Amino acid sequence: MTPAGSAHPAEGLRGEDLRLRYDGADVVRGIDLRIRPGAVTAIVGANGCGKSTLLRGLARQLVPHAGSVTLDGADVRRLPSRELARRVGLLPQQPSAPEGIGVADLVSRGRYPHHGFLGGWDATDSAAVAAALEETGVSELASASVDQLSGGQRQRVWIALALAQEPEILLLDEPTTFLDLAHQLEVLDLLARLNRVRGTTVAMVLHDLGLAARYADDLVVLKEGRILAAGAPGEVLDAELVADAFGLDALVIPDPVTGTPLVVPRGTASGLG
Repeated sequence: MTPAGSAHPAEGLRGEDLRLRYDGADVVRGIDLRIRPGAVTAIVGANGCGKSTLLRGLARQLVPHAGSVTLDGADVRRLPSRELARRVGLLPQQPSAPEGIGVADLVSRGRYPHHGFLGGWDATDSAAVAAALEETGVSELASASVDQLSGGQRQRVWIALALAQEPEILLLDEPTTFLDLAHQLEVLDLLARLNRVRGTTVAMVLHDLGLAARYADDLVVLKEGRILAAGAPGEVLDAELVADAFGLDALVIPDPVTGTPLVVPRGTASGLG
C-alpha cells in the first residue's frame, strides 16, 4: 500500500529492547520493532499480551522501563512535545470528547501542535481541517454535536482530528472496536486510502486476524509481551502461529476476495472439531 515514489525517512519509528511497565507489572518485555515508513502495520495478539501498552510506549505516553523509542534515530524523550505531536498522532482505544462539542470544533483541535506559544488560527489551519473532514466523509456533519453521532461516524471524526494534525505516523488502538462489520470495513478502507493517498504511515492494533491480514503490509504478532512473529501476513500467518499466539485450533486459507490469509476457527458446532 506504499505510494510509489513517496519520500520517507529511512529510520521511521523504532522500539529497541523496549520494556514497558503498567501498574507496576512488566507488560512489554524487550521488544525490537520498526514501524516501516509508508506502510500499514497491524499489531495482533491475545488479550493482555501488551498490544495497547506497546502503542502507548511508541507514542511516548509511557516512559520505558528499559530500552528506547526513536524517531528517525532521535530518542523521542528528547523531542519537544509539539514536534513529536506534529509527527506522530495517537488515537486511543476509547477517546473522550468534551460534552456537547461540535464536530468541526473537535477536529480543529488537531491543529494545536502547529501553533507557537502566541500563534493564532490562519488559512492553513482552516484548509487542513476542511481537508480532514472531506477525506473522512464527515463534512456534512461539521456542525453536528459529537454526542449525537453513531459509532461509525464518531470514529471517522476522531480519525479526522488525527488527520488535521497532519502526522507522518498515525497510531490507532483498536479503531474498529464496538463497530459492526460494515463500519469496520469502512474505517479500514479509509485508513488504507489515507495511507495510499497521503503516504501516512499507519500502525494499528486489531483483533480480527482476517482483517489485519487483508489490510496490513506488515503483521506483528505478540505473545506475553514479546514478538512471536513479524513480517508480511502471507509469510507469517499460519495455523501453527494462530495456535501458539491465541490457543486457537483453526484453518488458515486464502481469502476468496483478496487471497490474503483468512483464519477459520475449528469447533464442535462446525462439525470440524
